[in-house]
Amino acid sequence: MNSSHGAPNGLLTALFRSGSGGCSDSRECYRIVLRDLAAREFNAFLWFFLIAITAFLANKVVKLLRLWAKADCIPGPPCPSFHGHSKLISKENLTDFLSNSHEKYGSVVKLWLGPTQLLVSIKDPYIIREMLLKAADKLPMTGRAFHLAFGPSSLFASSFHKVQKRREILRSELNERLLGRENVICSAAVDCIMERIDRSMAKGSVDCRMVSQHMAFTILGATLFGNEFFTWSKANVYEELLMMIAKDACFWASYNVIPFWKRGFWKYQCLCTKLKCLTQDIIHQCKRNYKLSHCVHYKHSDETAYVETGATYGVASCAILGMPDKFIFQELKSHLHLREEERCGNIMGMMFHGCLTTAGLINNILVRLVTHREIQNKIYSEITVTQKDSMKQVEQNVDKMPLLLATVYESARLLPAGPLLQRCSLDHDLNLKSGITIPAGAVVVVPVQLVQMDDSNWGSDASEFNPYRFLSKSGMKSHITLNTSFSGAAEELVDPVDSSFVLNDPNENAAFLPFGSGMRACVGQKFVIQGVATLFASLLEQYEIKLRPEAQNNQKPMKNNSVFQLLSGSEIVFVRRNC
Repeated sequence: MNSSHGAPNGLLTALFRSGSGGCSDSRECYRIVLRDLAAREFNAFLWFFLIAITAFLANKVVKLLRLWAKADCIPGPPCPSFHGHSKLISKENLTDFLSNSHEKYGSVVKLWLGPTQLLVSIKDPYIIREMLLKAADKLPMTGRAFHLAFGPSSLFASSFHKVQKRREILRSELNERLLGRENVICSAAVDCIMERIDRSMAKGSVDCRMVSQHMAFTILGATLFGNEFFTWSKANVYEELLMMIAKDACFWASYNVIPFWKRGFWKYQCLCTKLKCLTQDIIHQCKRNYKLSHCVHYKHSDETAYVETGATYGVASCAILGMPDKFIFQELKSHLHLREEERCGNIMGMMFHGCLTTAGLINNILVRLVTHREIQNKIYSEITVTQKDSMKQVEQNVDKMPLLLATVYESARLLPAGPLLQRCSLDHDLNLKSGITIPAGAVVVVPVQLVQMDDSNWGSDASEFNPYRFLSKSGMKSHITLNTSFSGAAEELVDPVDSSFVLNDPNENAAFLPFGSGMRACVGQKFVIQGVATLFASLLEQYEIKLRPEAQNNQKPMKNNSVFQLLSGSEIVFVRRNC
């Protein structure tokens, strides 16, 4: 019978025999069975783990070989070592290194930052425009400094698909604000800035960077929170905390592992927590006043009674419109499904990025105006003529001030927000019309400073301040001073008050990139340009901006890595005009 059906398994035989043995033999057999099953299960797990790891590594090797093969078609300097060019590049020499590489290898250059990290730099404006339309993602680690400081945010995710809808909502809201009001900046914000300037001038002079920072903070605060921002007692503390966090954010994000062992890191996290609490405080204050104003609106249909009652809650100017003038309510009403932490992250992110970039632009415009007094005088003449033609004395119609807008654009061109504009395609290769294919996952950068100061894009005076390059005669699309230096005939050709000259759209020039371009361009470009121009129209109407008397001998800016700074002092004075 055993020969016909095969010998039974040895383990089963022992198990069957255990029935006739003692209790001790039965327990021993059970232990043998369980030990054997455990050994088999563990071996199966090891085999599964080995196969999974092998497949994972094989996939990585295939992707790496594919990356090397596709990158081989892109010109660039050979790798000096296994680590690529990472040890040869620093923040100080990055622009110069890219400049030399482009001169030698062309408009598209590859650099290996490591065996698996490919960086592709593009300098040709038309290839840049095409790339920015196709590449809308950012590397996952790009927003690490932001996430570490403010927590999760649905506005600054690396994947464009995750942020596209919210970016469109933000863009439409800002554009509606441009169409729905006489001045982009409310009068309360301008008055607050003027009052701050007068208090500072009582001490003799103001620091250019500090006053620029305060102007930017006031503009953003008024835009996001409305009039409650001006009655908020903690606004100054909020500004100080925001700038302190901005100063240290990149440093703590540079660690590959979060430095829990550093005492300074916990102090930094404490500042971030305080900023979050202050953000929640102003949000709750806006929500409370919003409810109060709506209750008043429904109880008092008469406009006069409505305004007077609203004034008791400090929201009179908002109540006149029937809807508080705050972008924050669109954030609160349209996205109630967001978590409180994510909502705060969005708001702090807009304040963080908006303040830094807007403050840099305002600071650069102030520097240009005090070092080019003839431009400042012509802008003032432009403002006075426009004000005479305006039906409302308080209205600042900057659309009729082409030289002022050209000055804002030129200042933005000469001082981009950063040295590199970074993009990435996380899932798909970028097939450009030039025949170059950029592999998925590669870091694609645009050396903004090189592009915006290239003679082939902007003329022989590309590195000089010349706002006239953005002006042309009516019906002419070409820049009338593209190849004319500022000290030459440009000043004679353009009369800012002459209506025959119009402002060219800078975005028609593919080399104009201070606000980015393509799918992930700055959603607030128009709003910032109009807001800053309106602010300077109000400032120059009342003040003449000068250097401090002891700094008059150093009126020319110094070029420091394409960032212009005043030589001996950033102290400036605002002198009241005799109106």
